[in-house]
Amino acid sequence: MCGIIGYTGERDASPILIAGLRRLEYRGYDSAGAATCRQGMIDIRKRAGRVHVLEELIDREPLPGVHGISHTRWATHGPATDANAHPHLGGRSQAEVAIVHNGVIENHTALRGELERAGFRFMSETDSEVIAHLIAQALEEEHDLFEAVKRILPRLEGTYGLVAISPAHPGVLIGARMGSPLLVGMGEGEQILASDASAVAPHTRQVVYLQDGEVARLTPSGFDLVHRDRGVVAPRVDRIDWRPDAAELGRHAHYMIKEIREQPATLVDACRGRINRRDATACFGGLNLTPRALRRVRRVVLIGCGTSWHAALVGEYLIERIAHLPVEVEFASEFRYRNAPLDDRTLVFVLSQSGETADALGALREANRLGHPTLAIVNTVGSTIAREAMGGVYLHAGIEVGVASTKAFTAQIAVLTLLALHLGRLRGLSFQEGLAIVEALEEAPGLMQDTLNLEPLANQAAEPIAQARSVLFLGRDLLYPVALEGALKLTEVTYIPAHGYAAAEMKHGPIALVDETTPCVFLAPRCSLYAKTVSTIEEVRARGGIVVAIGTEGDRVLPGLASIFLPIPDAPEVIQPFLCVVPLQMLAYHVGLRLGRDIDKPRNLAKSVTVE
Repeated sequence: MCGIIGYTGERDASPILIAGLRRLEYRGYDSAGAATCRQGMIDIRKRAGRVHVLEELIDREPLPGVHGISHTRWATHGPATDANAHPHLGGRSQAEVAIVHNGVIENHTALRGELERAGFRFMSETDSEVIAHLIAQALEEEHDLFEAVKRILPRLEGTYGLVAISPAHPGVLIGARMGSPLLVGMGEGEQILASDASAVAPHTRQVVYLQDGEVARLTPSGFDLVHRDRGVVAPRVDRIDWRPDAAELGRHAHYMIKEIREQPATLVDACRGRINRRDATACFGGLNLTPRALRRVRRVVLIGCGTSWHAALVGEYLIERIAHLPVEVEFASEFRYRNAPLDDRTLVFVLSQSGETADALGALREANRLGHPTLAIVNTVGSTIAREAMGGVYLHAGIEVGVASTKAFTAQIAVLTLLALHLGRLRGLSFQEGLAIVEALEEAPGLMQDTLNLEPLANQAAEPIAQARSVLFLGRDLLYPVALEGALKLTEVTYIPAHGYAAAEMKHGPIALVDETTPCVFLAPRCSLYAKTVSTIEEVRARGGIVVAIGTEGDRVLPGLASIFLPIPDAPEVIQPFLCVVPLQMLAYHVGLRLGRDIDKPRNLAKSVTVE
């Protein structure tokens, strides 16, 4: 959610910190700040607003030093103000420590009261400031920043990824993690602590991901890692497997449209090495379950949040249709708190782009506690969910910067299609049926590339939608979850209320919303339920509704019924979700442009939600 970067080395820290914050902007935030230590004191600059506001302040009031921390905040306790921005300072009469923190300290009210009685003065409304004062209080006895941080951690109830500095300990960064991501970037003569690998990628490809309970002490020459309960830890070094320039805009106006256009390549990458044409099946190297164990499965549970939940719904239709296995799709936030009746033949998949989503991680841990086989479908290598699951599948979608997810959705439904094929071939799906799915998947990237040519029509369809008070998205079967995803994208990017429905449910309530100011976006390519969807379109037209229809090229009916018709290539039903989602994403993008929205950083949203 929030972004953290800390630096210690020989170079001027401020430019590195600001550049790192810029690379973390996609995570979503409402204020930014930085602090450095030099000459026995802490210099701090922070402002509500975007990183460029902080950068302008530092241009006017430089922030020298080779040892510092910085942060972009997504508000949880207290509004977006200069005072509530991080870093926060701790100490009785002067700044003895500065911290940045991601997460939520649930017992902050009790801690604040205790610290105030001890003479500490609070300058913000945040829960994070208690950490700074607790460390300063511990320093009065410990006289060592590393020991002081370790001493106060058991008192913090909740989640944290935090970094601390003190002018009394020049060149030292202390990082600690519990439920919120933090990693060490290993450089030559310099070390970096960050919440995301994208912040360290320009400086080093060698990273160590901290695990819950671990505390790191960094100096320019290296770092030490301990677990607060178990002592010294031997770090596992991972390598960043994507280029730093993968996060650059290039010729594109926004990351969202860049990532929409990357989806044909995303689909190729998600399927690469996983299609076995000889046996008409799919293969995965990381499931860590034998064919015998998979044949024993009698039920599949797919868990996700937001876009990942919609992808899971597509997976439900595919797995039930292809593998004849019952599937349930759960909101991660609900699954972890209800006592779901799962037996020992239930297989649990957790879907998350970031691999750090707090609700998804909590659901994974609950399933692990219950003893179920847990598998992850994630994009971020080395993420917490990837590490804590028994096995899983990486999306290989590359870095996704736009807060409104696009290519991760495509990669997720690609992996779920392959999973359905794999399970189906273990359960009696014929060779010819499996081969038809393989051939459809091989054809899909080219058809997605052709679908990108719909952008001018999507821009045209954006005109009536930009003027709407609300919008309905409707589809059936595999395309019902895609309709939900289209509604979510429009809501996220444009702030127009949008609702997705199974098209047949229109007459059971949502049709009350239909009038000349409420556009209805229908997903109606040629499929087994095409005629029924057309009947629903007729019902909307009879009530004066505006119809935007996405259908198959050459359709002779829809152009006469729809105000705007967007033709996608003719394709087998199993890959229609890949094609139908593209114009929906483009529609959200172009409506957002017309309304002057902040496309890549919609208000109030964060890319990786690491709090409940």
